[in-house]
Amino acid sequence: MDGDVKTAPAEPLARARIDEPRRAAAQPKTVRWLVIVGLLIALVLGGLYGFNRYRAQAIASFFAHSKPPPAEISAVVATTEVVPRLAPGIGSLTAVRQVTISPEVSGRVTAIMFTSGATVKAGDKLVQINDAPDQGDLANYQAQAHMAEITLQRARTLASRQYESQQNVDQARAQLDEAAAMITKTQAIIAQKLIRAPFGGRLGVRQINLGQYLNAGTPIVTLTDLSTLYVNFTLPTSRRAEIAPGQHVAVTADAFPGRKFTAAITTIEPQISPSTRTIQVQATMANPDDLLFPGMFVNAAVDLPPGPPEVVLPQTAVTYTLYGDSVFVIRPAGKDAAGKPILKAFRVPVTTGERWDGKVAILDGVKAGEEVVAAGQTKVQDGIQVAVTGNPPPAPPEHPTLH
Repeated sequence: MDGDVKTAPAEPLARARIDEPRRAAAQPKTVRWLVIVGLLIALVLGGLYGFNRYRAQAIASFFAHSKPPPAEISAVVATTEVVPRLAPGIGSLTAVRQVTISPEVSGRVTAIMFTSGATVKAGDKLVQINDAPDQGDLANYQAQAHMAEITLQRARTLASRQYESQQNVDQARAQLDEAAAMITKTQAIIAQKLIRAPFGGRLGVRQINLGQYLNAGTPIVTLTDLSTLYVNFTLPTSRRAEIAPGQHVAVTADAFPGRKFTAAITTIEPQISPSTRTIQVQATMANPDDLLFPGMFVNAAVDLPPGPPEVVLPQTAVTYTLYGDSVFVIRPAGKDAAGKPILKAFRVPVTTGERWDGKVAILDGVKAGEEVVAAGQTKVQDGIQVAVTGNPPPAPPEHPTLH
């Protein structure tokens, strides 16, 4: 009806009034859950932090009270001795007597009286070249000489009785001399066709065959006297005042590692090489058992006059790096709880000198009497505590190299 007043529905309002208490009751529960979760997270984070802090303190305490045992090393005491001074050089060997045997005259080979690699003496027969025509000529000239001698004797007899002129005597003498000259010449040719060893030595590989025609100068075989060899090597010009004929030279070859041969300087070239500015030196050496061959490369070291004593250590005691050479010197650092001395190793830079037979001269950095680590440097750091074992230092290399 037109006069009726319209009112809002009662049902929504009633539902809103009913939900308000429910929302009011749910809000405190949500806050409580958030607080509880936050506390749990804080407890977990606090526990993790506390555990990590405790672990760090425990690790620090462990390392503070648990020291590593001393590194076990071998040690040696630095000594002084006269250091051999050497002037090293690289050279080669040549034979004092070596020749390629060849014929002086042409001809066909009728006999070969040697084998390759054989050892011969001076005068031994090697090759026979056909000399039959020359033997015939020799017999002819000998007959002519015999006849000329008879003619000369007859002419002398007749001349003594005034039945022959002196001119005929002289002519007979000339014929005899001519025949004798031809005999000498033919004998020389025959001797040339029997080729002999000019000196004792070892033959090389045979280069001819039986029946082969040889021209003068054709190589037959090489002959080398291996008993004595020359050692030719060079030295810097700065060594000129330190070398002289007669000085001993130690010679080594790669073919015989560890073995030394002894030579003596016999010649010093009086001219300096303009290209290398070095001195050419020649030494003579005996070749026992014919071990070394001409042409071999060798290391030569001239023994120089010794200098004053120097500090010496085994080469194994020195650590060689790009930044310099160094050693670990062992020094006392107090005593432990039991009263035993504490030893520590300290790295010390050194200046090294000559090296020989597994030893090295120390020019600076170590004094005589100081104890030095000889083996076990890989376990040692600067300032670390060490324990010296009774083991001897490592032996030098079996085949040391001359320096």
